[in-house]
Amino acid sequence: MTYQPFHITGADRASRWVITVDHATNTVPQEVNRGDLGLNSEDMNRHIAYDIGANGVALGLGELLNAPVISSNFSRLVIDPNRGEIDPTLIMRLYDGTIIPANGDIDDAEEARRIEAYYRPYHEAVAGVLAQRDDPVVLAIHSFSPQLKGRPPRPWEVAILHADGYDRRNFGPHVIKRLAQETDLTVGDNEPYFGHLPGDAVDRHAVTPGLVNCLIEVRQDLIATEADQEAWAQRLAPVLTEALTISGL
Repeated sequence: MTYQPFHITGADRASRWVITVDHATNTVPQEVNRGDLGLNSEDMNRHIAYDIGANGVALGLGELLNAPVISSNFSRLVIDPNRGEIDPTLIMRLYDGTIIPANGDIDDAEEARRIEAYYRPYHEAVAGVLAQRDDPVVLAIHSFSPQLKGRPPRPWEVAILHADGYDRRNFGPHVIKRLAQETDLTVGDNEPYFGHLPGDAVDRHAVTPGLVNCLIEVRQDLIATEADQEAWAQRLAPVLTEALTISGL
């Protein structure tokens, strides 16, 4: 089977929702250092290589919301599709205390090759799906680790990252307001990361063109199994639907 740097699930689903998963897998294409970043399997199965559980949650939401899901098919350590092309962390040399051997001496030619082979095709796929819909809602699904090395444990079960304000481009605060009704959840508001950076995936596909958008982060220990991923999809789908209706966006 020919390698494809992205997967589109449910391309013919017709709702306004379009779901993206920038860090869906820990796949390393064979052309990258013979399919090996120089890390052991333990490191490649950590959060540094992909967003654990995010793709399962996204696929479940895709079915429930009748939405297409565009998932990357390369590790964020190969190249990070959530970063802008000129971001210095586009290809990580060190992440959460782990050195990435295959990236340590990467040259400009190899960086350009990865951009052309993996990064741009993924973003072109996202743009192509969005172009087929009127007034789409961009829903970016991520996950975060319970704790980084040397840092305190993270208390949030789920978090929403968003740009400031309640304008049309920003659906996030409406989702936070609805999630606050779930009394068993500690909801992060731009935690454990802040908002959007210029050129990142949501900025590129939603904020800049003025589309309704929301980025959801779920804590990885809560979505480690397929059953947990499905349970969170079932929990989030009505929250998102209600928030969109109430927001009037």
